[in-house]
Amino acid sequence: MTRLSIPALALLLAACAGTPTPSTAQQAAAPAVDAALQAAVADPGRDAAQRARDRYRHPAETLAFFGLKPTDTVIEISPGSGWYSAILAPYLRDAGRYVAASATPAPGRSSPLPALFAADPARYGRASLHWYDGKAPALGAPASADAVLTFRNVHNWVAAGNADAYFQAFFAALKPGGTLGVVDHRARPGTGLDTMKKSGYLTEALVIDLATRAGFVLEARSEVNANPADSADHPNGVWTLPPTNRHDAADAEKYKAIGESDRMTLRFRKP
Repeated sequence: MTRLSIPALALLLAACAGTPTPSTAQQAAAPAVDAALQAAVADPGRDAAQRARDRYRHPAETLAFFGLKPTDTVIEISPGSGWYSAILAPYLRDAGRYVAASATPAPGRSSPLPALFAADPARYGRASLHWYDGKAPALGAPASADAVLTFRNVHNWVAAGNADAYFQAFFAALKPGGTLGVVDHRARPGTGLDTMKKSGYLTEALVIDLATRAGFVLEARSEVNANPADSADHPNGVWTLPPTNRHDAADAEKYKAIGESDRMTLRFRKP
């Protein structure tokens, strides 16, 4: 008989569980967006193609839900091409600190962030880059961050089998009382683990289980990034939808009408 390790068994059970009830964490009312955050999002200096995605990603409302303040030290995990960096770096520039933390690129690959930051010192001059081992992430000094944020990345770590290591690193990096903010593509309750790995959609239950096993407390959930038009069932998983658009040309209008994925938005606290 095959024996499952405790982490693997926990992942499997979480994959099969439904979305937590409201008693687990209250759906949060939309918080007010402070003027500095509004200005960072509305900045005409942001790339026009990136600003066009605001209608799907709701950055001002999402960051306000996470409770960010301009005096915070914020670590963003796996910023990719820097979509949120363009907002967070100027928002935190004067009184806080923004750290863009990424796995060290594999040989032959590179990150766009160093060139992006160097090209615009007015925006990124006080931001920091931090590189870590993707198999054993470490995010700098323990208990040094007010918030750790990650957007549409957890599904990659689940597929790679190292999600627990990431959540443990988040917990270590945060100050007591600090916030972990997670946004990711949302699968229907009861979706199996194999399907999640292939599709890029995760159940809320799985993400909550990963965080709570690392020591976090689920504080609130928001529907700010929900998309009821997304069935979460597409030929090429979440990558069928914008902005990846991995589909036949004949289906372009169909998927454009759906828009970006349905997403969970979860706020956790380090006790």
